[in-house]
Amino acid sequence: MSHGSSPAAWTAVLVSLAGFLIGGIALIPEPNWVLFTIGVVLAVGALPLGKVMSVAGYGTSRVKDH
Repeated sequence: MSHGSSPAAWTAVLVSLAGFLIGGIALIPEPNWVLFTIGVVLAVGALPLGKVMSVAGYGTSRVKDH
């Protein structure tokens, strides 16, 4: 069983983490709202990106191996 360990899942997680990191850094010294918005778009856009990659064949199959 792979537990979702696929290129689609890893890409979605890494893009989401990058978005949170960019958004968080943008708020530290003096709020940079443009950079914060870029971070939010990345973090939210990671979900559809993972879904598209999964549909394209980079996800795990849902067939259970017994």
